[in-house]
Amino acid sequence: MSEFSGIWIPLITPFNAGAVDHAALDALVRRYVEAGVAGFVALGTTGEPAALSDEEADNVLATVLASAGGLPVVAGVSGNHTAEVCERIAALNERPIAGVLAAAPYYIHPAQAGVIGHFAALADASRKPLIVYDIPARTGVRIELPSLLELAAHERIVAVKDCGGSLDKTLALILDGRLQVLCGEDIDMFGAMCAGASGAIAASAHWRPERFVAMARALQEGRLADARAIWHTLVPLVRAAFAEPNPGPVKAGLAAWGLIRNELRAPMTRVSGELEASLARLVV
Repeated sequence: MSEFSGIWIPLITPFNAGAVDHAALDALVRRYVEAGVAGFVALGTTGEPAALSDEEADNVLATVLASAGGLPVVAGVSGNHTAEVCERIAALNERPIAGVLAAAPYYIHPAQAGVIGHFAALADASRKPLIVYDIPARTGVRIELPSLLELAAHERIVAVKDCGGSLDKTLALILDGRLQVLCGEDIDMFGAMCAGASGAIAASAHWRPERFVAMARALQEGRLADARAIWHTLVPLVRAAFAEPNPGPVKAGLAAWGLIRNELRAPMTRVSGELEASLARLVV
């Protein structure tokens, strides 16, 4: 089974004067490679993929792959038209990605049979491992535990990005053991990893990646007190990263360091002036 563990960064997409800033993206990825992260998610929610053209998305993925220094890169691929998502996945089969991350088909509210059929079709279309992205707060679609357990039988469905909001479901998936569980709610990552989650896909790790990596490594090595001490220093960062809609705070913090321009594409907006000032004090 493919290994999806440790701290993964769901990369932002930097913009400069309205265009994708590939130089800034390259520099960010190289910075995170040096920090020791386990891998990257390109074109996930934090990367504003809905605001990118297909050509821009392809070029973003190309830059991340070229800059990742051999670390695994997962591509975000979501939609609510199963056949179209399958076509996109088929095109990605030719790229050197480690897997695809796909959310439930948003807005249309299919029955659980439809959810299962959607993910099974995507996995059939892919030659790479598939990570199920369970995030009902964004999709409006719950992926119930029995559905996830049924999908776990598919040879290419290997992990779940868990933003499902149910501790019972998280623990059941960990105990079942067939899917690697990557925490997707940053504030829950310490508890989830203590319980047996394999890692986290953490937007807040854009800021102090080496500290997140050190915390995860301490947990893996059984040094709970060390891990807890690191985590306590990270909690204020995690809270700030989601004080306003993602990825606004993350981009504001990176801009305070001078690493990117503080730009988002509509309808996303920059964070409030108050939060921007707070982030400048917190992350610098």
